[in-house]
Amino acid sequence: MRITGERPARPVLIVVLALSASSLLLNGPARAARPAADAPGTGTGHEPVVRHEPALDTSAAAPPAATARRALAPDGPGLAAADASLGYPRRQVLPPEPENPADRSLKLGLVPYHGIAPRLNALQALGDRVSVEQTGRSAGGHRLYLVTVTAPESPASTREQRRMRELIENAPAAAAKDPRIKSSYKTPVFFNSNIHGNEWEGTDAALRLVEQLATAGDARTRGLLAHSRLYFNITANPDGRIAGTRTNAGGFDLNRDFVTASQPETRAMRRIELDKQPAVMLDLHGYVNGTLIEPATPPHGENYEYDLFLKNTYANALGMEAAVDGLGHTPERDGVEPAQIPFRDQKEGWDDWPPVFTPQYAAFHGTVAAHTVEIPLQVNNAAYDTLPTAELRRRSAVNVAVAGAAMRATLEFVRTRRVSLVADQIEVFRRGAAGEAQVPVSERTVPGVPGIGAEDVYTADFPRAYVVTGRTIAAARLVGHLIANDVRVARASDAFRLAGRTYPRGSYVVDMHQPKRGLANALLADGRDISADVSVMYDISGWSLGRLWGATVEPVRSGGLRGLPLQKVTEAAAVGRVAAHGDLRLGLDDPQEVAALNSLLAQGVRVRWAAGGPARGVVVPGSARRAAAGAARTYDVVLTESQSAGGAVLHRPRVAAAATAGELFALREMGFEVTPVSTARLNAGFDWSGTDVLFVSAGLDHGALDPAARGALEVFLAAHGLVGRGAAGAALSTATGLLEATAVEGDGDANGVVRVRNRGPLTSGAPTTGFVYAPVWFTGLGPEVRVEQSYAGGGLLLSGHWRAPGNGTGGPADAAGHASVISGPHAVLFGTEPLFRAHPKGEFPQVARALLIMGQSGRG
Repeated sequence: MRITGERPARPVLIVVLALSASSLLLNGPARAARPAADAPGTGTGHEPVVRHEPALDTSAAAPPAATARRALAPDGPGLAAADASLGYPRRQVLPPEPENPADRSLKLGLVPYHGIAPRLNALQALGDRVSVEQTGRSAGGHRLYLVTVTAPESPASTREQRRMRELIENAPAAAAKDPRIKSSYKTPVFFNSNIHGNEWEGTDAALRLVEQLATAGDARTRGLLAHSRLYFNITANPDGRIAGTRTNAGGFDLNRDFVTASQPETRAMRRIELDKQPAVMLDLHGYVNGTLIEPATPPHGENYEYDLFLKNTYANALGMEAAVDGLGHTPERDGVEPAQIPFRDQKEGWDDWPPVFTPQYAAFHGTVAAHTVEIPLQVNNAAYDTLPTAELRRRSAVNVAVAGAAMRATLEFVRTRRVSLVADQIEVFRRGAAGEAQVPVSERTVPGVPGIGAEDVYTADFPRAYVVTGRTIAAARLVGHLIANDVRVARASDAFRLAGRTYPRGSYVVDMHQPKRGLANALLADGRDISADVSVMYDISGWSLGRLWGATVEPVRSGGLRGLPLQKVTEAAAVGRVAAHGDLRLGLDDPQEVAALNSLLAQGVRVRWAAGGPARGVVVPGSARRAAAGAARTYDVVLTESQSAGGAVLHRPRVAAAATAGELFALREMGFEVTPVSTARLNAGFDWSGTDVLFVSAGLDHGALDPAARGALEVFLAAHGLVGRGAAGAALSTATGLLEATAVEGDGDANGVVRVRNRGPLTSGAPTTGFVYAPVWFTGLGPEVRVEQSYAGGGLLLSGHWRAPGNGTGGPADAAGHASVISGPHAVLFGTEPLFRAHPKGEFPQVARALLIMGQSGRG
């Protein structure tokens, strides 16, 4: 875990909250304003902010294959589909879930997952304010529930609310002048609970708050519900809630998945953001003592309208701080430290740079006050296993109270500021649609937030447009992902000229004069090197889909789009097709092509290497044209007529993998048959007879194997291949003598998008950029070692954060020019992260080619 640095305390802005004793929304006692000298970070004794987990997985994952199948299946219709025909409430009787005595919530005295549906049924029966909808299923197959609390609406009223919501996004200039929006639009508020499964208490606080709201008769509650819709994602991660794990059943940290959206739970939350368009949101987490309430430290995401975001997020944070501290908990009696606000109280280390976190992603959809709230008392991990049950339940009760106080304070914030919150949401969309410049933050532009400095100023250089060229699989995948994120895309019906260049028919254009330009830029732009800005980052610092997903994306800095032959599209054009005659060539340049190949091999189709080897793809016999056509439809791939019958016959390699959850998912996404392994699995006795190739990146330590397991592994590797990634893969290669090379480890926290030079058949046709986390490079190469790829010699880091550690070595200058991917007769080693969290799609084929080559006939 990493401790963040403290910054000199910013002055505290004293906020007076009108707390009514009769109000059921703010029922905690008021706390006296804390003097500035006592601000967190200046000696109050609260725990410093810590990183909850290593950002880089180092243990072998073993999620069932069924979790990947569920995640890769198409999603159902969004929530907006019901808006046109239904009003509120929307009652339904939820079917019961099987009782599970092993649910880890029970030990804490909290509501188990199987208790949620009955509780929601009871809440719906309390009156006419509570509705429940199912938003999907988790990777583990559990139902996901969205609760809406609002004053009753007729279908006509709901349609009018939808009209106003759409006007706010689609015609923000008109919305800003619409008196109906100011008087009648219900401000949407979103509470997200339990995204990390072993951070339980937000769910219980939400259920209690829904019950209070359902029955409260005071004027404040009635007024709040008449002018707001409150949305509660009761448990964003039911798999983890049941199992007591941070991740879902697929092994994914959902609060790192919003850029990729690989998991069904993430996509369900994305649909809530799109369909409900919240102006305010809380994401309830644990555990930091005292309670941590965002806004965050620098660096701040450069693509937000951060002046509007900071103004509202800081103001609500002060209100939540007052409510949480007003509960009266003390360090001496309860072990609870005063609340803290990272923006004010910390120098760095709790940043809001990447849009992989829920509140930061929400900001791109018009949320102008968005917070991670970390409740204080730890009950997970070692505490869960070692503390007495009575102490765990005491802590959980405190945490539920703290989460409830933060939520009630947020409702009071919304009640008193709903008009200005909606106006600021409109302004976010208006600036984007008009192509206006961002407003840099300062004490002048964000009054009420003292202590803003130059370190808080981040703005983007938005291009006029992006052009995604080529009728390729990668282009279609990227465009589909943009549309799923509510980014507007047009397609050219004819060739056109823009900024002095001609683009072909079928090119896609992302006009950066659009309401959600910030998200479009966050996904498509290169990003920037922020290594000099701060010493430490909380998580990833570079993620560009424009560079990592395999498509050709070009920013256009000048020129106008008026008069161009562009038509808005709601889906990418299909590219899949099969040549009508002859044998068929299938490339191996895209993960969907690899998935199509594995599907054909699983069907028993006799596929051969193309002449020229893996760089040229494979040849499918013309006699299998029907199967090829099915693969083309399913995976949207192109099979052209082959000019040769091909070479050696392939078989589908059976992969044993000691790998992270993201890597296992990526392998399964490409259709590989994968068996998870680890040091423990091998020591327990593993039958290697069903394996053709071993992939190792985490959780397999040659030195920790017992003699029998070590011997069996070495027998396997004497006749089969190894594909390794990172330090763990290189260590196994060294221990078994497979490749003569020295692996050099860079800074363990370094990550981002790097420039590379592709030099061998494994990387032929690959992007000239890659992704790294804890980068590795190779020196001392033996005569049989081929350099497949090397790091660029200069300007290596395109975007991200990579510094030399304290000893002055391990930085990008040390890696420049050295090998990043190497191969030999018996192994392939990657120093990059080509499968990281299933994100860099354009790099997947490098690993696939390596597995296909190493996984063919044994060496004998």
